Amino acid sequence: MTTLICLANSWKHKGRCLAGINPETGQWIRPVSDLEDGRIPKRVGSVDVEAIKLLEVWEIPLDDTGPDFGFASENRRILPGTWRKLGAVTVEAVLPYCQNETEILHNRRAYVTIPQLQFLPFEQRRTLQLVETQELMTSLVRVRQQGGQQWKGELVTTGGRRLEGRITDPELVKRLDWGYEPSPHCLVTVSLGMPWVPPDWQGDAPCWKLMAGVIDVGKRQ
Repeated sequence: MTTLICLANSWKHKGRCLAGINPETGQWIRPVSDLEDGRIPKRVGSVDVEAIKLLEVWEIPLDDTGPDFGFASENRRILPGTWRKLGAVTVEAVLPYCQNETEILHNRRAYVTIPQLQFLPFEQRRTLQLVETQELMTSLVRVRQQGGQQWKGELVTTGGRRLEGRITDPELVKRLDWGYEPSPHCLVTVSLGMPWVPPDWQGDAPCWKLMAGVIDVGKRQ
């Protein structure tokens, strides 16, 4: 069994992408299934995966390894067994895991290519990073095919790093649809998605940086 502080529970096609920190090791973990893109079904046994909230602590049966799709170091295969909620932690408990001074996932662009990741030693092929923001702005992109609206965010970390990317945190999107405005001070889990090549793209396949989990620190104070 592996303990996980949930820091992302985002859309991934018709399932979810769950990710977080193992408090015993301080390492990122992304539980993945054996589906072609690793997405987790909305229900696993009796567990409603969609209902798992950020900062909750879960005990999940995971293998020591998992499909890395050629570029992700954090993936761990889900094993048969019982998922168990252990409780929740405070924002203060996860602040030490923020990386605000380094580039957000390897570079200053909105994406990383697979060859760039594969050039790195396996343990450095990071696809998840938690940052603390001093600025966070959101804007509407379009109406999503599966309902609701698609939003993007622009952030500046407390270390001055900037990123613009799509928001895939379902709970935040739901609140944005209702007119919610997040405060500038948030913790944001940035995740690399599976490769997606836009029309007329030239060059290697990009993995885009997504805002997969957003904890509004200012609104909690």
